[in-house]
Amino acid sequence: LQERLRCSLVLLLVLHGADSFYVPGVAPINFHRNDPVEIKAVKLTSSRTQLPYEYYSLPFCQPTKITYKAENLGEVLRGDRIVNTPFQVSMNVEKKCEVLCNLPNKPLTLTVEQSKLMAERIREDYYVHLIADNLPVATRLEFYSNREEEEKKKEKDVQFEHGYRLGFMDGNKLYLHNHLSFILYYHREDVEESQEPTYRVVRFEVIPQSIKLEDLKADEKSICTLPESTGSAPQEIDPSKENQLLFTYSVHWEESDIKWASRWDTYLTMSDVQIHWFSIINSVVVVFFLSGILSMIIIRTLRKDIANYNKEDDIEDTMEESGWKLVHGDVFRPPQYPMILSSLLGSGIQLFCMILIVIFVAMLGMLSPSSRGALMTTACFLFMFMGVFGGFFAGRLYRTLKGHRWKKGAFCTATLYPGVVFGICFVLNCFIWGKHSSGAVPFPTMVALLCMWFGISLPLVYLGYYFGFRKQPYDNPVRTNQIPRQIPEQRWYMNKFVGILMAGILPFGAMFIELFFIFSAIWENQFYYLFGFLFLVFIILVVSCSQISIVMVYFQLCAEDYRWWWRTFLVSGGSAFYVLIYAVFYFVNKLDIVEFIPSLLYFGYTALMVLSFWLLTGTIGFYAAYMFVRKIYAAVKID
Repeated sequence: LQERLRCSLVLLLVLHGADSFYVPGVAPINFHRNDPVEIKAVKLTSSRTQLPYEYYSLPFCQPTKITYKAENLGEVLRGDRIVNTPFQVSMNVEKKCEVLCNLPNKPLTLTVEQSKLMAERIREDYYVHLIADNLPVATRLEFYSNREEEEKKKEKDVQFEHGYRLGFMDGNKLYLHNHLSFILYYHREDVEESQEPTYRVVRFEVIPQSIKLEDLKADEKSICTLPESTGSAPQEIDPSKENQLLFTYSVHWEESDIKWASRWDTYLTMSDVQIHWFSIINSVVVVFFLSGILSMIIIRTLRKDIANYNKEDDIEDTMEESGWKLVHGDVFRPPQYPMILSSLLGSGIQLFCMILIVIFVAMLGMLSPSSRGALMTTACFLFMFMGVFGGFFAGRLYRTLKGHRWKKGAFCTATLYPGVVFGICFVLNCFIWGKHSSGAVPFPTMVALLCMWFGISLPLVYLGYYFGFRKQPYDNPVRTNQIPRQIPEQRWYMNKFVGILMAGILPFGAMFIELFFIFSAIWENQFYYLFGFLFLVFIILVVSCSQISIVMVYFQLCAEDYRWWWRTFLVSGGSAFYVLIYAVFYFVNKLDIVEFIPSLLYFGYTALMVLSFWLLTGTIGFYAAYMFVRKIYAAVKID
């Protein structure tokens, strides 16, 4: 009873503290009136080129001293380069229109080179990303939904776009957004009457405008007046000559009822959640329905098989054995290349543990988009530390498969999959470097990653492998014969490739809607935050992979083919093939990528995703099939 009371008390304390609990690094900042609210720039992005650039790669107005924020690993890998800007914004202080840099009588002159670069970025559909108090800027898009005519007049649908467009094209002419109207929303905090009121920033919007230099009236104090919206002409950028222009901005503050804790909701409700729920429920129902049917069939068939086999032993004049019992003397015969198989499965276990923990922690809200780069940093470190488990499972399996060279096996586990990933990333990085993009991983970061790999991951894999190899090998219920049995000719549908196509459908069907949202997050600069859904999908994936793998291995053993080790690993990862096809479909239909390097980046990263996904699903399927095979052979009497 005492123990229960203690648990209840701890739970109450945790729940009570939930109001005042903030994830590290994202605690609220309270502002008083006139306090400076710093506006920083993150990067420029385009879903057409997939190459982020830092803010000052274009000739924007610069502050007297440029200072870059110290970044975590995830931010560096994402291409964020957070830097200060010359915008002067104070809490709850309005600004009608102010010139950002240069005096009105000495406008900023873009050289021909700078004009060309600016024009190219506008043509490539670049967006500028700024942050105020860690909130990203968004552009409001209003449109009428397909409702009835009467309702149309009353209500518009509002959606938000991340960042703001650098400029726009009209025919062959290019125009730059040189005036930014910032709209910041604040929430007034409850304080005692005697205290000065405190405010918190809860939303950051911008309305970008293009205004010709001649239409901007400005005085000596850099105060400007905007022209009437009807009569003004936009600021054209002609790439063939020098261009003169002024960068201006205005600030408007509005009070909001949104609490600080829910200030990210605006950014995260950009996609339709209803579709999500519908698709998830659909997937769950289909998968559990199919799983139920498969389980019933397999269990009933197995019971019948085992009963028959055990009955046959009692009858003296038994008919000749057939089916999976026939191969009992060969089913646990070690496969070819046991070291490579155990290494790949070790990496699969490493990935599985890393993905499970990351999704679970993210689902609890500890890796929200407000802590930039946290997700990637966590994933990298977890993968390194999960080397212990990867090594342990690989070592134990290698010992079971009669392997002897454990040191070589451990080295292979620690370097095979990470080596391929590092190699592909390094080649892609060279191309990004060539484009001077901020998406290129700097050399010191690359060295740091290598040090983490050889200083943390490799020793941990060796440690795990050592203990796994010393542990008792997996207990196989039947002895292996000296002479391998001849395998009868197989039917066409027992072909590996047919197996891959058949086995991949169910797991892929369970998760392909989620895949669309993940692809949008990666390639179209959307926020991905639906980790609750993702956790559910991950569990469905594990269940469906395991079952498909069991069914496939059962069919294979019934066809008297005992070479199931490698085949199960390959076939269980069949859904990765469908992910690859989906990635090609997404590239052709959803993305507007035309150049060589962006296409290379897309397919390079897709190859990494497909490889990782194949390792993950292959490992899940392999262990499910291995447990199943040991179970069924333990259940029959064998002379």
